[in-house]
Amino acid sequence: MSKRKVNEPADDNPVWTGTDFARARPAKDVLPELFGKETAEKLLKPRGRPKSANPKVPLKLRIDPDIVTAYKSQGDGWQTRMNEALRDYAKSHGMM
Repeated sequence: MSKRKVNEPADDNPVWTGTDFARARPAKDVLPELFGKETAEKLLKPRGRPKSANPKVPLKLRIDPDIVTAYKSQGDGWQTRMNEALRDYAKSHGMM
């Protein structure tokens, strides 16, 4: 059993001082020195889906159930087909 008191911080996790923060460096500068350029690039690679050049706009839209059922019955990609139908309508009516 440890002889350390309950409220006493562990030695392996000291509280940072102003000096510690002043000499800290960003990971992009330190990781290549520690692990090499290739590994650092993998570690620093952004996570998640890439940003789209033309992102969609989230929208709450109330549509009659029979229309939604008709599009869904065509299978996967029904939202894309619905978007294309709206685009065709807007173009054919001079809205775009």
